[in-house]
Amino acid sequence: MRSIELVFDGFTDSTIRADWSRLAAAGVPSLAGHTAPSNSPHITLAAGPGLRLPADLDGLWQLLPLDVEFSGAQLFPAGPGKFVLARSVVVTGPLLQLHTRLHSGIPEALPLTRPGAWTPHVTLARRVPAGLLGPAMDVLDLRLQGQCSGARLWDSATRTITPLR
Repeated sequence: MRSIELVFDGFTDSTIRADWSRLAAAGVPSLAGHTAPSNSPHITLAAGPGLRLPADLDGLWQLLPLDVEFSGAQLFPAGPGKFVLARSVVVTGPLLQLHTRLHSGIPEALPLTRPGAWTPHVTLARRVPAGLLGPAMDVLDLRLQGQCSGARLWDSATRTITPLR
């Protein structure tokens, strides 16, 4: 699987990592336990097994840095009785413009990452048992403003990250 992701400035990155640590301290299986160098807070813009970078990225990354606002939490199913817990990202005009322009050159992206179906978020914890959702919410302050300062290409087959800006 390959993905094109937005990454955060130092303040926003460290704030989200602090979320991971608070969740872990509360006994919630957060991303704090995933210590690979490639694991960093991000917003996935596009993903797919055959994802290729568009030939024409001229000017796309000039939209960065991009202010982002987080508001609330999202849950995604992760098996019977388990969930992915994520910070919701407010969809703004500039974020939507960047996402739409990127997708104009990558038709092989998975449907759930395409314009009209995309749910921008930042994952905090995976495979959270339903009974731990309350304790998880108790330790999170979900209102946050931050900034996306860069982009990267993640390739899970080669376990490599290629900075895009």
